[in-house]
Amino acid sequence: MVTDSHLNDSPEEPTDGWIDLQSDTFFMGQAMRQAQNAYLAEEVPVGAVIVQGSSIIARSHNQVETLKDATAHAEMLALTQAQEALGDWRLTECDLYVTKEPCPMCAGAIVHCRIRRVIFGCGDPKGGAAGGFINLLQQPTLNHSSEVTPGVLGEESKALLKHFFLEARMKKKAGEPSN
Repeated sequence: MVTDSHLNDSPEEPTDGWIDLQSDTFFMGQAMRQAQNAYLAEEVPVGAVIVQGSSIIARSHNQVETLKDATAHAEMLALTQAQEALGDWRLTECDLYVTKEPCPMCAGAIVHCRIRRVIFGCGDPKGGAAGGFINLLQQPTLNHSSEVTPGVLGEESKALLKHFFLEARMKKKAGEPSN
């Protein structure tokens, strides 16, 4: 269930067929807000929003530790919310904004849900599945592919992740319990 009261925050209507970089920045900013929520919950700070037209229909952040569920990535939770909001598992007219390049698990779900476009912040050369390590989102043998736009608010996304992991290492060194 989606409970955020600002679910329908949106910029001016983008022109059909045109990638509006202002809209990309706006929606990635909304994903960054979700990443901040993850950070505050001591989760790896990744946030995601799913947009249909110019409306946010789903938003989430990593909740792996909170839910004790390895699949509770921001993208997976947002996909489930969007499917519930639309009453369909096919999200062909939807775009996913996520602060970090999706992993293989999330990329597989994105392909199966038929997300039209994936816009992400920072890349993940070791484990990313949108062109970093592999590119499942545009694998020609799969039944669907997504357009990929990397690097939107990439430096901000990367800085938040770096800060989180630096802080986690400092806590571990000091002997504080961590997730």
